[in-house]
Amino acid sequence: MIVETRYQDLYTPDDPFTMESGATLPNVTVAYETYGTLDASGTNAVLVCHALTGSAHAAGLHPGESTPGGWWDSFIGPGKPLDTERFFVICSNFLGSCYGTTGPLSIDPSTGRPYGMTFPQMTVRDMVTVQKRLIDQLGVRQLRTVIGGSLGGMQVLEWGVMFPDSVASLIPIATSAQHSAWSVGLNDIGRQAIMNDPDWRGGEYHGHGQPRRGLSLARQVAMMSYRSEREFAGRFGRAKRQENGDRFDPENIFQVESYLRHQGKKLVDRFDANTYLYITRAMDLHDVAYGRGALPDVLASVRHPALCIGIDSDILYPAHEQRSIAEALLSAEYREIASPYGHDAFLIEFEQMASFVREFLR
Repeated sequence: MIVETRYQDLYTPDDPFTMESGATLPNVTVAYETYGTLDASGTNAVLVCHALTGSAHAAGLHPGESTPGGWWDSFIGPGKPLDTERFFVICSNFLGSCYGTTGPLSIDPSTGRPYGMTFPQMTVRDMVTVQKRLIDQLGVRQLRTVIGGSLGGMQVLEWGVMFPDSVASLIPIATSAQHSAWSVGLNDIGRQAIMNDPDWRGGEYHGHGQPRRGLSLARQVAMMSYRSEREFAGRFGRAKRQENGDRFDPENIFQVESYLRHQGKKLVDRFDANTYLYITRAMDLHDVAYGRGALPDVLASVRHPALCIGIDSDILYPAHEQRSIAEALLSAEYREIASPYGHDAFLIEFEQMASFVREFLR
């Protein structure tokens, strides 16, 4: 399946975007990909919402790619759980990211320089508002479902509250209705790592190079919450990089240290540090009930059929949070992934995820 990322101007100086904070953006461009064909009624679309460092490239091959680079390629395509012979699947890069949609890395038209830390703080509700305008322009009358994990699941829940007539069902996975103190604390450690790097330069690092050490450390902290003690024990144990090497050689580090440092470097090579700050703040601001009333009442107002999926080893968004969401929603079922892989299991445990989603969409 050959695909390409497309770009759509959704807001212009004559029709600016007003954000939840009250700030305005004169231009908003969105990067997105689609898979399959929209039917004549405009009601067979599925919106896939990505997580913190994800992009619009969810599936398929970009021209020149030898292997699929999409972050959920196992899940989207002909005969797959999100079957493109049945559904018109959409994945858009959310507002504030650095993969083609307007965000801190974009050029501020008033200065001709990247927004950097002058970009207005976006929220999950802002992301969903922009997504709604995109699907309207694509001719979608109603989404068959909205699906996403982690920050993607936060967007799913907001869809159910903000645009109830535009979606028929919801699939929030390993997510939160209100970002917990635990998750806020982990995000803040990552932000402090970036901002305490001298190369951050108060966010004015463009032209000088990324705050590589800070962003790498932020990613390593996050990775500790994306996986589990059980997986690390089985995968790494106390193994060293060189088992027969000098035990006291500072270069002969533990394999788990090597793994985390590798993950940090990978993110630095593909992501923007200021963008990481903005997205994690948007996650921390996430609260489905904010300005709407008590959380149980707000969730009970969502009348869509919903499939809530938790992960038994998730320490970032524990399974009890998913069960609580399912219990509060008016018409929800709960399923749980059994896995040693922690929060990332929804991207790894294909067979379990596929079984749950196929059954629900059937």
